[in-house]
Amino acid sequence: MAYIDPHIHMVSRTTDDYQRMAQAGCVAITEPAFWAGFDRSSVQGFFDYYRQLTDTEPKRAGNYGIKHHCWICINPKEAEDVGFAREVISIIPDFLDCKNVLGIGEIGLNKNSKNELIILEEQLALAERLNQLVLVHTPHLEDKLKGTTLIMDAIENTSLDPSRVLIDHVEEHTVHAVLNRGFWAGMTLYPDTKCTPQRAADIIEMHGTERLWINSAGDWGPSDPLAVPKCRLELASRGHSKSLINTISYDNPLSFLSQSGKFSVE
Repeated sequence: MAYIDPHIHMVSRTTDDYQRMAQAGCVAITEPAFWAGFDRSSVQGFFDYYRQLTDTEPKRAGNYGIKHHCWICINPKEAEDVGFAREVISIIPDFLDCKNVLGIGEIGLNKNSKNELIILEEQLALAERLNQLVLVHTPHLEDKLKGTTLIMDAIENTSLDPSRVLIDHVEEHTVHAVLNRGFWAGMTLYPDTKCTPQRAADIIEMHGTERLWINSAGDWGPSDPLAVPKCRLELASRGHSKSLINTISYDNPLSFLSQSGKFSVE
């Protein structure tokens, strides 16, 4: 059964991972711009990274029959220097017309700081002005709900349609608030933090599948590029139908991402 991994950072993964994902049924991915494991020291560093997302990674993925798409932004971990972040934002529009770019992301908050919020609001304004989809990163904090609420409030201060915004990394204590305000919600399947496949299955059983997806968010840290098929197996082991499993791992991401006009699985 084919699946989509709608949030994975392949710049941090080996080519072997593309092969294993293809063998497991992955037909398409989206790769949000994120932290490189270190703070970049120049706008040129971001320019080169965006070229990697729009040129190099699609070719690597294509070798294994996987369609690669991406998102462009400056991530919240590198948004504390407002002046520098604004310089990076100034080059983002140059990449939004690339054929595999779906929108602005993953933007959001890291420490819920004032400067992070300023840059979040400015990137939301860019998405609003250019009619872009938005992918949101919610903070890895004890008070994750506070950060998630701050982000949703900032979005609602714009004219952005909640149905064109995906708020990622939801957990048991944030998923209801996100869905209740009309946004899409993403569950990140990590081995130790965020949602394990078992916890994600529990959330699906509690909240259903409407406007909800699963992703691996595989990156530099402890993560699993095969987390999506493993969650599918968890759902199957609980007796859930192929239709439900397909909805959460293929139909829902296809539905949200197709709003960009650029997303394709073929």
